[in-house]
Amino acid sequence: MNRRDILAAIALLSAVPGMAAASEKKAEKKKGGGESYIQISSLTATAIRPSGKRGVFTVETGIDVPDGALRNRAELNLPRLRAAYVQVVQTYAAGLSPTSAPNADFLARELQRETDRVLGKKGARLLLGTLLLN
Repeated sequence: MNRRDILAAIALLSAVPGMAAASEKKAEKKKGGGESYIQISSLTATAIRPSGKRGVFTVETGIDVPDGALRNRAELNLPRLRAAYVQVVQTYAAGLSPTSAPNADFLARELQRETDRVLGKKGARLLLGTLLLN
């Protein structure tokens, strides 16, 4: 082994612990909302715009689940929760009048009802983010 190979090996070995620490920090980092918050990716549906053309209705949401056991259940049921939420948003957007604004209270109530139904009990709180009709 020549000197250059030895220096390269030393540099490689010294970089490995730093890479492990960086990956641990990335695993610990969460997107926001605290430890009990579970972010749901954006929900979209087709709606009719005031011009009569089709538009996109987008809802950003998440759930806050303080109970650890229920949070674990919610994380395991994320695909079911998302499917239930999409069904509610699509049904709502289909009946939305082109000239009316979305009713956030109604939508939050219906999405909360679906959250409780899918999880089998109350304890998870639905949080609405942005409602956008584009």
